[in-house]
Amino acid sequence: MTEEETSAQFVIQKVQPGLLGLMDGSVSTLAPIFATAGLTHEPIKAFYVGLAASLGAGISMGLAEALSDDGKVTGRGNPIIRGAITAFATALGGMLHTLPFLIPNLQSALHLAYIVVICELFAIAFIRYRFMKTPLYATVLQVIVGGGIVFAVGLYLGNAAS
Repeated sequence: MTEEETSAQFVIQKVQPGLLGLMDGSVSTLAPIFATAGLTHEPIKAFYVGLAASLGAGISMGLAEALSDDGKVTGRGNPIIRGAITAFATALGGMLHTLPFLIPNLQSALHLAYIVVICELFAIAFIRYRFMKTPLYATVLQVIVGGGIVFAVGLYLGNAAS
């Protein structure tokens, strides 16, 4: 196997499942966490919603990836390994911006969570740029716009109902 083939195999079998999970965990948990923070004004409740969303999404995404194909036809590798990578990355992506809600002061928790979200989105953009060869400006724009839309929905719903 050539170095280029080995690199492509690494990307399709390890990086892509990890990126898929990180993107899903980082983005899909934003709305429930920030809506909960806005609705309840209690950071600990937002933390538990984020914990549940992150773990639930991790399990769901891990199973979906593992069961999507056995890797024999597509060359995507061992489904259990792909599923585990996706599950871990999904849970991690959701938990990173959930952890600030352990801070008892809502405003402090929110400000730290905003910073974490921005860092997550830039990390996703960089991974896409580095491994998927997506032009940096395009990937930053896509990730920031997509994440921003979900983030705005969570903030809107959290503020609209309170």
